[in-house]
Amino acid sequence: MTGLGLIFVFVFLIVLMIFMMSKLNVHAFIAMLLISLALGLIAGIPLVNTTKDGITVQGMTTVIGTGFAATIQSIGIVIIFGAMIGMILELTGAAFKLADMVIKVVGKKRPILGIELMGWIVSLPVFCDSGFVILDPVRKALVKKTRVSSVSASVALSLGLYASHVFIPPTPGPIAAANTLYEGAGLPVNLLLVMGIGALASIPCLIGAYFFANYIGKKVKSKEDLDLDTITKTYEEIVAGYGKLPGGFSAVAPILVPILLIALGSIANMAGWTGAARDFALFFGTPFVAIGCGVLCGVIQIMQVGKMSQFYELCNNTLKVVGPIIFITATSGVLGRTIASTDIVDYIRGNAGSLTAVGIFLPFIISAILKTAQGSSTVALITTSGIVAPMLGILGLDSSIGVALCVMSIAAGSMTVSHANDSYYWVVTNFGGMTPQQGYRTQTLGTLVEGLCGIVGVFILKIIFLGW
Repeated sequence: MTGLGLIFVFVFLIVLMIFMMSKLNVHAFIAMLLISLALGLIAGIPLVNTTKDGITVQGMTTVIGTGFAATIQSIGIVIIFGAMIGMILELTGAAFKLADMVIKVVGKKRPILGIELMGWIVSLPVFCDSGFVILDPVRKALVKKTRVSSVSASVALSLGLYASHVFIPPTPGPIAAANTLYEGAGLPVNLLLVMGIGALASIPCLIGAYFFANYIGKKVKSKEDLDLDTITKTYEEIVAGYGKLPGGFSAVAPILVPILLIALGSIANMAGWTGAARDFALFFGTPFVAIGCGVLCGVIQIMQVGKMSQFYELCNNTLKVVGPIIFITATSGVLGRTIASTDIVDYIRGNAGSLTAVGIFLPFIISAILKTAQGSSTVALITTSGIVAPMLGILGLDSSIGVALCVMSIAAGSMTVSHANDSYYWVVTNFGGMTPQQGYRTQTLGTLVEGLCGIVGVFILKIIFLGW
């Protein structure tokens, strides 16, 4: 099957995939694999490699195998190391040290802003739901200390965590999306550019989240607001419970060192370095090597606080956490490879007028639909990147900066919106002392505001860097 009929089949299969994940509770790995197989067979891809007119045509066995393996090869270690850094910061109490540094910079008179920025920084390597659990005692202590609205503090922390979680590597979602899209565009992965654009794109989200948090705190009162005396520990007591905390440089090193090394690799490429200096810079600037150096900084951090006996268990727990993410990421590579092997891209390219008009908003729309339907931001990021990768040229986003902006558009959609099918929604509402109804007024509406601010920011960046 080719042409318009195949487009309709493709749309139907994507809707079916969403239904399988959101209503039938089929794991994303299985759902994407089945949809990829169905799409390939309907599009006429043979079961096994065949020769036609002297040309070898890849069969579904090769398409699935190469799509899966290529993604694992390029992204698997990066995801494992990124998650390991997050767990190290949690184990050593460095997350609290980072939070304390933010509060000192922002000042105690702006606790909502401080809480939001605290979340934004901590969630760079830490999953947002884990980050909320880690920082919730700090939030409660600050609420008691400053007497600000508990709802405002919960929303500010949640949305601050969310902004960096979806926009800025080394969290797995944006890393996986960037890898898939750069590969789809036939370009080398520019992770430093994605980090920089992600930081810029998250600023409108933080601004919108800050004003929304202050507003909604006046409209909604949680159980905590009605009974502040239930917060028993002070901020100082919480921090003291971790014992010896890492120093400021040690706390930030697992995040800062990989960024600096990736930057060094980019500089070596752009400046045309040669010889041993170039080899050194490119080796340590490779994303998995750079983030691996961040892990080494984390190991030093563990040694400083005397918790090396827990490192083996931490490694095991990391593999348990990232296993499903790696498999989902690899399966999105299968979906992308299958789409690229059909007539879909050629047909769309020949009828690209309407898609070109939609441009940067198309990835946002697809990602938002997937996020709202099945709940996981990471799945929305990974799946949408697989769908959009073959269309980058049609959308005018096949340059290095265009791919980075596409990642950000997908990221903005992947936070729109968090509701009852999202585990993060329940973490925020339960730890924040809110009812499910209050959760819809705070977390769900807040993520809608943040997602819309995000795509507006991405659109502005697109105008600045690529024009209309």
